[in-house]
Amino acid sequence: MFPASAPFPVYCNECWYSDGWDPLVYGRSYDFGKPFFAQYKALQDSVPRMGLAVINNKNSPYLNYAWNSNNSYMCLDLGYGENCLYSNACHFIKDSSDNSYCKKIELCHGCIDSRESTRSDTLEKCEGCIDSHFLYDCRGCSSCILCAGLRNKKYHILNQPYSKEDYEKAKSEYAGGSFAKRERAKKLFEELKLKALHKENNNIQAVRCTGDNIWNCENCRQSFNVFRSQNCKRVNDVDSDVKDSVDLSNAAEGELMYEGTSASGSNVRFSVWVTSVVDVQYSSLCVKNNSHLFGCIALRDKSNCILNKQYSEEEYQAMIPKIIEHMNAMPYVDKKGRVYRYGEFFPIELSTFPYNDSKSYEFNPLTKEQIMAEGYGWRDPEERHYAPTKTDKDLPDHIKDVVDSLLNDVIACSHGGTCTHQCATAFKIIPEELRFYRAMNLPLPRLCANCRYYERTAHRNPMKLWHRGCTCVGAQSANGVHKNTVSHPHGASACPIEFETSYAPDRPEIVYCEACYNAEVV
Repeated sequence: MFPASAPFPVYCNECWYSDGWDPLVYGRSYDFGKPFFAQYKALQDSVPRMGLAVINNKNSPYLNYAWNSNNSYMCLDLGYGENCLYSNACHFIKDSSDNSYCKKIELCHGCIDSRESTRSDTLEKCEGCIDSHFLYDCRGCSSCILCAGLRNKKYHILNQPYSKEDYEKAKSEYAGGSFAKRERAKKLFEELKLKALHKENNNIQAVRCTGDNIWNCENCRQSFNVFRSQNCKRVNDVDSDVKDSVDLSNAAEGELMYEGTSASGSNVRFSVWVTSVVDVQYSSLCVKNNSHLFGCIALRDKSNCILNKQYSEEEYQAMIPKIIEHMNAMPYVDKKGRVYRYGEFFPIELSTFPYNDSKSYEFNPLTKEQIMAEGYGWRDPEERHYAPTKTDKDLPDHIKDVVDSLLNDVIACSHGGTCTHQCATAFKIIPEELRFYRAMNLPLPRLCANCRYYERTAHRNPMKLWHRGCTCVGAQSANGVHKNTVSHPHGASACPIEFETSYAPDRPEIVYCEACYNAEVV
């Protein structure tokens, strides 16, 4: 994940995890004549880093931030995956491709925020669906196409019931292997979602929570993509069992954690990629059974260390208050004049990734000029010099017409590098991918994997909350598109309930509070 121009050494994972080197060799004494973050930067530039953040994967060299996954390719944040392609933030997933933020799915393609589904294509916020295509907010449905808000239905198209025979006849018009028909279905799907009811959030079994995509949680505020956690605030992409923590990303199994990412343990502050640790501050890549660390990198099974130097317990406990006092008395000032004292996360200048190589770029794609003006760091993309042998217009419309020799072709991405999606400009189809498309009766893609990823991301709401009111105004929605099917507790008057939601007030969707939504859908 680091380019050759990175200022620090980068080891393959086998070497990095081996006993062939000792991170304590890079230790240095704390210098009270220099700001702490300047000393940490010098340590960071000398200690080897792992090439990929992966643990216990098999036959999967092209994964990052992945664990216990097999035979998978080009996935990020993949846990317990098997035979997976081009997916991100998916756990317990098998024989699937191009999915985001899904759990327990099999033989699925293009699914977002869905779980416990199989043999399906393009599900959004769905659960327990089988052999279905282009569904939004459906549960327990099978053999359904282009539907929204259905519960436990079978043989439906555009929310209308069909006989099994008529369903099978109509299916190929929407969910066959034709690229042209699929594009028409995608347009119908977007129109369908504008007519559908959208609950104020996608939270399930969330008690006293605000945010979105929160499952089985209690007292989690202003949080997103959180599973089975309690008493947290401003956390996102938390896998499970995080308690009493604030300002975290990609955390799991911990408590009393503050301002960190990829963390697990107890009493963890201002740290990156630290796991199974206790009382760790301002450290990174300390991934195994560490305790009482301050400003350390890549330590394993160590205690009472500062800047990778070993101390006795008494020395360590005496040093920490002095260092904190020093960080406040001699703060670090970056090139833009921003001041960093104790209690602040690492300065952006210490980031091991330039802005356009980070996830920040996905949520807020700034120009090079804007990035440089903020001092965030920029890396010029490498020139690719691909020589495409086919364009999107050269590809067969239907998957049944694709021949194996296409595996040798370099296909030009239809965006042609003109988008803000970090377009690869060209791509190839790998054998496993072609087998998947044929088995699922899906047409070949016309976009590179990066552009497909960004298109999926665009279908998810931002990790931001707005205060707004329910758009139910009595017998219908405020825009008149949805006619209520039952009487709501507020009667003929407008619903008075207000809430925090990831749907901005100027968006066109019909957004109901949970009570009005449940009256209509559940």
